[in-house]
Amino acid sequence: MTEQFETACFGIITYVGTARSCFINAVQCAKKGDFEGAEEQIMQGDAAYTQGHHIHADLLTLDAKGELEEAGLILMHAEDQLMSAETFRVLAEEFIDVYKKIMK
Repeated sequence: MTEQFETACFGIITYVGTARSCFINAVQCAKKGDFEGAEEQIMQGDAAYTQGHHIHADLLTLDAKGELEEAGLILMHAEDQLMSAETFRVLAEEFIDVYKKIMK
């Protein structure tokens, strides 16, 4: 495993982990009635997620060109974290909407 590949995988894991934390924090803000804070957390999460997504897209491009000779557990973990963060975002939006309706 090359250092560049490993760094890319850990970059994905780091960025999307941050995104997932922001999405969870958004729900916690909404639970307290802080919908502005929730929106800010969603925006921060989206920014972090985008960074991780870009790294993943770069790896996919290399793979499509036949230039990515590596794969393995670390990439699978990174992709799992990417999908998990995306799911958390969807759920966070749903929970925020529910809290908005409850607190009206």
